[in-house]
Formats: sequence, structure tokens, C-alpha cells
Amino acid sequence: MARVVCFGELLLRLSAPGRERLLQSPQLEVRIGGAEANVGVSLSCFGHQVAAVGTVADNALGEAAAGELRRHGLDTSGLRKAPGRMGLYFLAPGAIHRPAEVLYDRAGSAFALAPADAYDWPALLQGADWLHLSGVTPALGANTAAAALAAARAARAAGAKVSFDGNFRPKLWEVWQGDARAILSELMAEADLLFADYRDMGVVLGGQYPQAEALARVEAAAADAFAAFPHLQWMACTIRAPRNVDHHALSGVLVDRDRGTALAPQEEVGPIVDRIGGGDAFAAGVLHGLIGGWEPERTIRFGLAAGCLKHSIPGDFNLVSEAEVEALVGEGRYDVRR
Repeated sequence: MARVVCFGELLLRLSAPGRERLLQSPQLEVRIGGAEANVGVSLSCFGHQVAAVGTVADNALGEAAAGELRRHGLDTSGLRKAPGRMGLYFLAPGAIHRPAEVLYDRAGSAFALAPADAYDWPALLQGADWLHLSGVTPALGANTAAAALAAARAARAAGAKVSFDGNFRPKLWEVWQGDARAILSELMAEADLLFADYRDMGVVLGGQYPQAEALARVEAAAADAFAAFPHLQWMACTIRAPRNVDHHALSGVLVDRDRGTALAPQEEVGPIVDRIGGGDAFAAGVLHGLIGGWEPERTIRFGLAAGCLKHSIPGDFNLVSEAEVEALVGEGRYDVRR
């Protein structure tokens, strides 16, 4: 087991009920989420010590969000409270041939406005084995970009490993005309583990990946990433093949700088209950395997199984144990458990 620090924005998710469109009826369901928090909750379910770091609104909404993390075992002493608002996102779930739609309402949140020097990283990272970040944080503005980079550099200086999920969100970068390529490149340069695929590497490194097979594109992108970022040891991603909105096929790829490529065979996933947070669940599963020193093949199979299970659980969090994920990897996985 490890101590993992997750830095990012806690969000309120407001969803249309069932498969309705937004405000088709006058009600919304509220859940707590956020890319880094999703990873943290999953790791806590696997038995790790997880600390959440960030800034929440100093009001009942911020307290409720922090309380939800505490309910799942996270240490929230690193969450600052500040005047302002919580970041929101609105979700209209998809169905059959109608894709899901996400609307962000995050501008001017307490997290986005927090000064870059608001976090005492040497203290916050004390005893940490890993720091997890995502590309959503720097996409929110200059303050959060500087804070994320300071966190990554402080973690490396303290001897902690850095996990970074590319999570490229062009709509967020466009709001403040941020230099996504330069900032993401700086963050990836500090990472030991990178969750990204050939599209992310195209954005950051300008690479072209014309290979016919998705796996070949991922391996070519990983080779470019290893050449560009000397600290990087692993790159992982899923390959998703949508059949329609409700049914997808997922496979997993883990490329190790020294040991090459490990694959998790394709799984059919559907009917999908909720795919939000699926990538974060996959990331937590891979992190869990690497923390445990598992072989690459076991690690990527566990990561893919965790990501697949998330599609069966409403909300952003993947509320499953290590044993439940291992059961999906093993035999008799669909039997009733009595």
C-alpha cells in the first residue's frame, strides 16, 4: 500500500435524470466528482492512503464535497477553503445514437482563482509515494497551471513518483488562450507514469501517427514520449471502439520503457450505466498494479477490468474493491456471489 496525493478541482456534477436531456423536466441529480478525486477514491477503495489537495468554496457546497471524499476514506486536511463558488458541470446522458453532452461552468471557481503559491508542497507531500495530476488542472488558467507544475517539481524533488493523465480539454484551454502544448510538455517532463495516447502526443509533441492499427499508433507515440521525457517510465491508455452510445469495446495498453508493451484483450462493455470516470478508474487500476510491483500484463489487465467495472456504477466514483476487480479478471466472473 502507498500514500498518494491527488491535486485537482472537486466538482459538482448536475445530471438530467434517467436518459433525459438537460431540463427536459425541472430536476437535476447532484453528485461529486473531478478527475483527480475519482482516481483518489478508487485508490482508497483498493486500500491505499490517499490525500486530496485543492481549494473548495467556503460554504455548504464545498463542505459537502469534502465530506463526500472523507466518506470514502480520503484525507481532506489539504483542501483549502476560500470565498467563491464551486466548479460545476452539467451532464445530459446519451442513449443509443445520441451522445452524452457535458457543459462546463467552472470559470471563476474558488479552485481556479486560488493563487499558485497557495499550497505548501513540501508539507503536503510529506511521506507521499506518488502524486497524481491531470491535464484538466492546467487547462483552467495560469494560476492552476503554475500550481500543478510546482506540485510536480516538488514531488520529484521529494522523491515521490508523478502520475499524469493528459486529459486534454480544448474547450477549457480556449477560454484563456493558454499554451496547451508548452504547459502540458512541462508537466509530462516531470512524470514517471503518463496516461495518454497518440492524440495527446500529437498535441504536445506535434507527432504524426498514420499507422493503420491503433496499437501501432500508441506504440509510436510512446516511443516519441520516452525520447522527449527522460523521467518517463510508463505510458498507458485504453483503446475504445464504440458500437453505439450504450455499448463499447475496450482494450488496454501499457508500454514500459524497458520491458515493452503489455496488452489487455478487448472487453465488450454494455449496456453502459455511466461512463463518466471510466478513464480515471483505469488510471487508478494501473497505478495500483505499479505500486504493488506487479508484472505489466497483470497490471494492465487489472486496470482495464477496473475501467470496465466503472461503466456499471452511477456517478463519477468507481466504488469497487481490489477483490471485485480481480474477480472480473478471473474465472466465473458473472456468477452470482452468495
